[in-house]
Amino acid sequence: MSALTPLPAQPGGVAWPTQEWPEADLDSAVAAKLNPLLDDAFSDPAPAAMGETHGFLAVQGGQIVAERYWREFDRDSTHHSWSQAKSMTHALIGILVREGKIDIHAPADVPEWQGTDDPRRAITLDQLLRMSSGLQFREDYVDAGVSDVIEMLFGSGKDDVAGFAAKFPLAHPPGTVWSYASGTTNIVARCAARALGAPGPAFRDFMIRELFDPIGMASATPKLDAAGTFIGSSFCYCTVRDFARFGLLYLRGGIWDGRRILPEGWADYARTPTPVSATETLGYGAHWWLGMAGPGSFSANGFEGQYTVIVPDLDLVLVRNGKSPGEAKDAVQRWMRQAADAFRR
Repeated sequence: MSALTPLPAQPGGVAWPTQEWPEADLDSAVAAKLNPLLDDAFSDPAPAAMGETHGFLAVQGGQIVAERYWREFDRDSTHHSWSQAKSMTHALIGILVREGKIDIHAPADVPEWQGTDDPRRAITLDQLLRMSSGLQFREDYVDAGVSDVIEMLFGSGKDDVAGFAAKFPLAHPPGTVWSYASGTTNIVARCAARALGAPGPAFRDFMIRELFDPIGMASATPKLDAAGTFIGSSFCYCTVRDFARFGLLYLRGGIWDGRRILPEGWADYARTPTPVSATETLGYGAHWWLGMAGPGSFSANGFEGQYTVIVPDLDLVLVRNGKSPGEAKDAVQRWMRQAADAFRR
């Protein structure tokens, strides 16, 4: 495995955006390449190839260098995270690792798997974070009759998303097959609450106290189910600027203004590759996707084209929120890579 691209430190003299984001002018050569991409994405009506882009932000060197919104949206508008919340769940597990409250290499604390003859009791949090648990789960965003994720989020599983997901049997031995599954993340989120000993509102308070408040994510609004589990697969609403704060935390290796939020090496763990199926166009690490904006990049990806993309070699964070149909996914991801490439000299 090739070495990971080093994560850059915050440049000297650039304030951390805990309260307000520092801003800088966009380099003219970059603007000449980026602005036509933005003009196309934000055209009204929206381009058929991409669907609607509601907000875009580029942060380089810790400073906002480009920002644009569509129609009624602005910097105060909150946007659906969809599966970007999975990467936030990764951060929450990291905080518990830092506090010594959880071991990702130990069998996961899942009550439904504790029978002495249950092969699922061997599944570790590491395997869950790497989407390699072996659990059966259909991640199809189509009719609820064939979609486990829709049934979990909006059907019979919505009041206890982790309990719903934990009932699925093994389809493969743990650790042998990669299979992206939102149910996996909700199991992880419940494991986090059990390790903390604080489900429901107390877990929301933990998220705010240990993750959102320290980095200034004042808009972050996580959703919990009726059982008190953070729906970490899909539901945390934020402004574009707050998604960028979350991205900057990982770009800075889990350190924020001199305070270590994530344990040392946790951002590297997120971007260490997990073997994926040959049909995947992107790589996968641990609850983060790999390679969208070129080698070394990693990203939090969400349904309908929600992206927070981190490009270490350019000291760059790109955020895009919108409403894109499923068939536009490849086009939006190509656009994100082109936006990153605009910063390359």
